[in-house]
Amino acid sequence: MRTLNYLLLAVRDPLKSAELYSKLLGREPVEKSRTFVLYVLPTGLKIGLWLADEMKPAPKPAGGIEISFSEESRDAVLATHAAWSQLGLKVVQEPTEMDFGFTFVVEDPDGHRLRPFVLADKPR
Repeated sequence: MRTLNYLLLAVRDPLKSAELYSKLLGREPVEKSRTFVLYVLPTGLKIGLWLADEMKPAPKPAGGIEISFSEESRDAVLATHAAWSQLGLKVVQEPTEMDFGFTFVVEDPDGHRLRPFVLADKPR
């Protein structure tokens, strides 16, 4: 059986992106070079930041998917929004109630969408 445990993000500058992602993920990468940076999260999920110019085939523009982060509460979502806004991330959706829960969306400098959320008590 296949296991989905690895996300690769095409970025313009992996080392610069790592400065941001280390803050977002609350950890340092396990691998770090000019062309590739790798994070391994406590869940086992791996996130790679790969130099877009080196990827074959060439990547399409970012923004077609979102990386979602489960939060423990509405207050935690609001705290994350405040912290990430301080990092200068582009807010594309302010904190809002949706049918699945309370959420917001930001974009990293490469256009990758990041969505923290807390699940509603009775999501639709």
